[in-house]
Amino acid sequence: MKVQDLISSKVSLAPMAGITDYVLRSLVREHSKTCLLTTEMISSEALTQVKDTDIVVKDDNHTPISYQLSGHKPQMLADSAKYLERYADMIDINMGCPVNKVVKGTDGCALMRNVDLATEIVRTVKSQISVPLSVKFRLGYTFDELNFVEYGQKMQEAGADFITIHGRTRSQMYGGKADWKKISELKRNVDIPVFANGDVVSIETAVQCLEESQADGVAIGRGVLGDPKIISRIETYFQKGEYLPPPTLEEKVEFMKKHLLKEIEFRGENIGIKFVRKFYPYYINGFTGASKCRGELVMMDNLKDILNLLNKIKNQTSISTPNMLK
Repeated sequence: MKVQDLISSKVSLAPMAGITDYVLRSLVREHSKTCLLTTEMISSEALTQVKDTDIVVKDDNHTPISYQLSGHKPQMLADSAKYLERYADMIDINMGCPVNKVVKGTDGCALMRNVDLATEIVRTVKSQISVPLSVKFRLGYTFDELNFVEYGQKMQEAGADFITIHGRTRSQMYGGKADWKKISELKRNVDIPVFANGDVVSIETAVQCLEESQADGVAIGRGVLGDPKIISRIETYFQKGEYLPPPTLEEKVEFMKKHLLKEIEFRGENIGIKFVRKFYPYYINGFTGASKCRGELVMMDNLKDILNLLNKIKNQTSISTPNMLK
């Protein structure tokens, strides 16, 4: 499948470690049939040790899907990419993760400080796979090292077919505001498609991001948390000009319940319940007493109790005090 076919909806699910797992990808796909899904980051080092990992699981309807790899050893990344090719419609190399434990290992955004190594990685991986290859990176490591234009050009020359760029530096992590206008500088200087990433959390921000970045599409990361239909709504607006409203509290609670039950089905009850705790702040918010409810939920390890509380939240048309849930 050609890159243009994989990104035809102009929206993708950005990779998020420990977040964009099989279940979340499936929830997004229920509503968006054409967006490009991306797996959570897969360590090439770990993949050489354990091939049978939950991270690589996919359904047939997950296509189009990109599998993201991290690492800094060209041949190891190439071998991992070759293995994942049986599942993937695209392979993506992570060159943008800002987390300390990743960059200290010379992976992720640390590669932006080693253009020669990054180029060798892309060239080596590209030579051993038949599916398209993409890279995801940032504006630079720091504000004094804004090398994203030259970096993108080098990645293209080495064989990359597609770029996703986060509009922040590594030093910013996820703070401040993504600079969408800078992304337009990259877009003007490469010939391959570019998707803009960072701070796209609604139809309005998606439209503004495209206008400022002049990118070919947007990659949605944190915006999907608590709102698995956001990608579908943005696609609908791009394709039809139709504005669909964000979810109500009742809808978000139903999404949360579904997410919980699917994680339990995938991971088992004990692990599944613990895994979804990180998602409560995104689903359970926007009403008086939300913080108290989340505090109770994260302490619960019994599915029946969790569902009872979620149903209480859903059934409150107007929650004015925490005591109303007692």
